[in-house]
Amino acid sequence: MPKSTLHDRLKEGKFRRHTNAIKFILTEQNMKERVRFCVNMLDSQSIPDDPTFKSLYNIIYIDEKWFYRTKKNQIYYLAPGEQIPRRTVKNKNFIEKVMFLGVKARPRFENSVCTFDGKIGIFPFTYLEPAKRKSPNRPRRTMQLKAMTSVTRGTIRKFLIEKVLPAIKEKWPGEERGRPIFIQQDNAKTHIAVDDPDFCRDAQADGWDIRLMCQPPNSPDLNVLDLGFFAALQALFEKSSPSNIQEIESNVIKAYLEYPVDKSNCVFLTLQGCMIEIMRAKGGQHYAIPHMKKGTLERIQQLPIRLRVDKEIYRDIVNFIAV
Repeated sequence: MPKSTLHDRLKEGKFRRHTNAIKFILTEQNMKERVRFCVNMLDSQSIPDDPTFKSLYNIIYIDEKWFYRTKKNQIYYLAPGEQIPRRTVKNKNFIEKVMFLGVKARPRFENSVCTFDGKIGIFPFTYLEPAKRKSPNRPRRTMQLKAMTSVTRGTIRKFLIEKVLPAIKEKWPGEERGRPIFIQQDNAKTHIAVDDPDFCRDAQADGWDIRLMCQPPNSPDLNVLDLGFFAALQALFEKSSPSNIQEIESNVIKAYLEYPVDKSNCVFLTLQGCMIEIMRAKGGQHYAIPHMKKGTLERIQQLPIRLRVDKEIYRDIVNFIAV
C-alpha cells in the first residue's frame, strides 16, 4: 500500500499513532502499596464523605537524572541554505554526561501571584580535579570539572546534608518553619534510609522538622519529577548545544530556573489525577494519564488546587486493601 494512502487514512482517523512505553512488573503487594500510598495522600478530614487530596505543599520530590551532551542521532529542521550542524565526539559509545539531583516542591500562589516557585535546586554530581598532563588548551594542574561516574549512598547522604537541606532552609517560606516537611525519594539502593542518623540530626536542627519518606516500589508515576518535570526539562535543555561538561551543567541549571512556574504547578495536578487512576485500576499502571484542560481552567481562574475522588472508587479501594 502506498505511504500516501496510509497518510490519508491516518488523517481521516481510520487508525491512530500510539507510542507504547514499557512498564514495570507489579506484584499484588506492589499494587496494594501503591493504593495505600494514594490513600495516604487524601485529606483525613475529607474522608469518607468527600475524599479530597491534600494540597501536597509540604512534600519535596527528589530524584536523579542523566543529561547527555548530545544524542547519537539528532533531528534538525534547517532553512534553505542553512549550514548542516557539525557534531563530533571522541567515541559514540561514551558521550559526555552528567547526573543531576533534582529537588522540587509545589509552587504557591496568592491572588494569581507566585509567592514561592518551589524550585529548591538541581545539583550536578561533578567535582574539580587538577589536570595531570599539559595540553595545547591548558597547562598542567589546571583545575578541570569532571563528572562523577558512579554515585554511592555516601554521595547521596553528603548531597542531602550539604546541599539539599541548606537550600530548603534558605528558600522555604519562613512562616512554616517547624511544620513537618517530607522529602519523597524512590527506593534506589543508593538512597539513604528514612531514619539515617546523620541526616535526621541535621534535618531536625534549628527548629526544622524535615523527614524522609519513600514512594512505593516500581512507581515512577508517583513522583512529579519522573511524571513530567524531567521530560520538560530535557526538552528545554536540548534547545542548547553544550560542548563540554561545564556547559552541560550550566545549561541544565538554566533550563531548571527558566521552567515556567504555572506549568510546574500543573504537574502536581496531573499527579493527583494519576493517583485517582491508580486507585481506579486497583494499583495498576496501565492507564491513560488524565487530561483536564488545565490551561483553559487557569485562564478562567478556575484551576483547582486539590482534586476530589469519587466515593465509589474510595469504597472499592478500602475493600481492596482490606482483603
